[in-house]
Amino acid sequence: MSTANPIVHLHTVGLDHLKRHWGWFFALGVALAILGTMAIMSATTTILLTKFTVTFVGWLMIVSGVMEVLHAFTVKRWGGFFIDLLLGMLYAVVGFMIVANPQAMAITLTLLIAMFLIFGGLFRIVIALMNRYQHWVWLLLSGLINVALGVMIWQQWPYTGLWVIGLFVGIDMIFYGWSLIMLSLAAKNLPAGQTA
Repeated sequence: MSTANPIVHLHTVGLDHLKRHWGWFFALGVALAILGTMAIMSATTTILLTKFTVTFVGWLMIVSGVMEVLHAFTVKRWGGFFIDLLLGMLYAVVGFMIVANPQAMAITLTLLIAMFLIFGGLFRIVIALMNRYQHWVWLLLSGLINVALGVMIWQQWPYTGLWVIGLFVGIDMIFYGWSLIMLSLAAKNLPAGQTA
């Protein structure tokens, strides 16, 4: 009977698969980093990426709304029938509005992002100054950057609504791509015994 602790080896789950297929992870990381860089460098691509992202969110809302309505009718004896039905219809209607005019929705979402950055940054600044725990300066710096970004987006609004979401998606693609590249290179260099 084995007395090995399963938690000890939890961090190695899937490492053998990752080591064998590190090239696919590397290729995906490179592709994402290149696409993200292209999205950031080209204003036209950033605008198209913003519209695509918003339209994609709209279609997700439509699909989830239809599924919620169907769910409501499959369990109509349940007490939450009308809530499911109304929420599903609301999701679908808002999704159709987004798909019909993604540019207007991108402008609205950009304003919400600016407000979120400003208020979230102010909250971080206040917490950092009130609690001055170890490394509080980093939280303060993060808050100041958030406020600065939010103010910059807000000052250029509504024009920023055309490119901010695409820019954020591009930045996310770059960082995720580089994380996959680093992960694949680390997996490639693992000794054989580490993945067992």
